[in-house]
Amino acid sequence: MPMTLTWVATTLSPGTIPTSLGFVDSFRFSDSSRFVLGDRLRVFSHGTKKGRSQKLSWCSISSPSTASSLIASPAAGEEEAAAPVSSEQRVNSVVLKQAALVSERLRSNANLEVKPDIVLPGTLSLLSDAYDRCGEVCAEYAKTFYLGTLLMTPERRRAIWAIYVWCRRTDELVDGPNASHITPTALDRWESRLEELFQGRPFDMFDAALSDTVAKFPVDIQPFKDMTEGMRMDLRKSQYKNFDELYLYCYYVAGTVGLMSVPVMGIAPDSQATTESVYNAALALGIANQLTNILRDVGEDARRGRIYLPQDELALAGLSDDDIFAGKVTDKWKYFMKNQIRRARMFFDEAEKGVTQLNEASRWPVLASLLLYRQILDEIEANDYNNFTRRAYVSKVKKLAFLPIAYTKSLVAPARTSSPLIKA
Repeated sequence: MPMTLTWVATTLSPGTIPTSLGFVDSFRFSDSSRFVLGDRLRVFSHGTKKGRSQKLSWCSISSPSTASSLIASPAAGEEEAAAPVSSEQRVNSVVLKQAALVSERLRSNANLEVKPDIVLPGTLSLLSDAYDRCGEVCAEYAKTFYLGTLLMTPERRRAIWAIYVWCRRTDELVDGPNASHITPTALDRWESRLEELFQGRPFDMFDAALSDTVAKFPVDIQPFKDMTEGMRMDLRKSQYKNFDELYLYCYYVAGTVGLMSVPVMGIAPDSQATTESVYNAALALGIANQLTNILRDVGEDARRGRIYLPQDELALAGLSDDDIFAGKVTDKWKYFMKNQIRRARMFFDEAEKGVTQLNEASRWPVLASLLLYRQILDEIEANDYNNFTRRAYVSKVKKLAFLPIAYTKSLVAPARTSSPLIKA
């Protein structure tokens, strides 16, 4: 996009895309270099706008044709044909592929002579500015996690900031102030932009940081595509008939973040766990966090006409959509909620087993995220399961109290084994 907004106007229209993180000012480099050239990179406004909190997981989810996704959701009318393959199986195929890719790339890199990159004057300072801006966004919207990233090596924390910002911007497409104007076509074009930045052709300063990150770390594009698929699902689906469907959605919008982040977080050198088991733990934390988001936001989502709860389990508890929209806390609702909270805690427990397998410098922010998010479930119980009119949250005092606990846990050496993810 030769310094005009032509490309943006035909893809992510300024009238339909949130401007808080630089969407309207985005541009496309015409050159194919993997790196940001000093005379091409323009740094735009640093202003941000508070929005709906990002559904992040491990850090705190398809090409223009959704058929290209490894686990693309069935199109309308095709769900019955796809029924024999469970969501767990579909997600597991991605986990296996990601683990194999990372293992192979790490082995290959160990046998290659690493040569310094040729960087034109001005590039490093502009990239540094881009990463710093990503850090500012992370600090504003994910304060606790940001503090934890400061314990990482500079390279890792900058990479995590870049991933966080991309996830947040993607989430804002369907949850931000202009979400009502977003169409599937806009998401297709956002995904095309993703593919460009993975090819070393970023569109703005935030993309430049992520483009540099994926060039340095063995980060694969598939989880990013799958997160975009989760945004598509939000546009066409407002109910989930069973947990199998909900599980796939949770993977798309949150479990993907774990798969994006493992290559950056790194696995402890003395870990005896398989790469696959570490990825499964990251996935479990994403699922747990998203289930917690759903349970916390039942009332808010219902007011938007959405119910992110398994319809068959609601029916078994003697509940219907009308009960959710009415927002009354009954014995049936409490019974239903207890089972949902139990399931979320199982995923948290599975995730915690794998955190010790991460590189020591990466454990604290992940554990802090896990412990604090798990506390939200306790707060729902403390509110007597009233998540219709009361929003469960962890107070600042409790957050501060859990930070040293998370830090102490992060010092524990990797366990000898890590159990596989169990879906319940």
